[in-house]
Amino acid sequence: MMVSVTEAATHGTGLDSAPPGDLGWNLGMVLRGYQSLFEDVVEGMPSGIRGFQIVSAVIHRDPPSQQALGAHLAIDRTVLTYLIDDLVKADVVERIPAPSDRRARKIVATDKGRELLEKYEERVAHMESDLLAGLGEADRKTLTSLIGRLAMDIHRAQPGSIPCEAMDHLP
Repeated sequence: MMVSVTEAATHGTGLDSAPPGDLGWNLGMVLRGYQSLFEDVVEGMPSGIRGFQIVSAVIHRDPPSQQALGAHLAIDRTVLTYLIDDLVKADVVERIPAPSDRRARKIVATDKGRELLEKYEERVAHMESDLLAGLGEADRKTLTSLIGRLAMDIHRAQPGSIPCEAMDHLP
């Protein structure tokens, strides 16, 4: 029997009766499951998950500079340089002078990079759909909306936090 998020909260089947600390365990389990599946579906993408995230941010967010890209993804600039070097070598992205500051570099996707992202986005979308298959459509939308809002609240409160480190500290 599928129980909606709203039903669970109002009927005491989990959300309102969970002891303190269960949220962390639940989030950790979801993150582990997601990470494992994500790694599998982006296998073959230059620089793996981080390569996917970089190309996705470059195409969908269009950051004005490499520095802005690093800040958005919370990737250390030294690490970001190596990741971008690998993506440039694979002809997925290129560095061009930033229009706002000729000393800075803007990262743009190549045609190959756009094609590659489209291919991997299809895989990721299918994986995410499979991961959430146990939830009804309304609950999927509610869950993703709430997690997105919570993530942005945390990001605003802790702008220097690095999401990738979360996996390193799971029990």
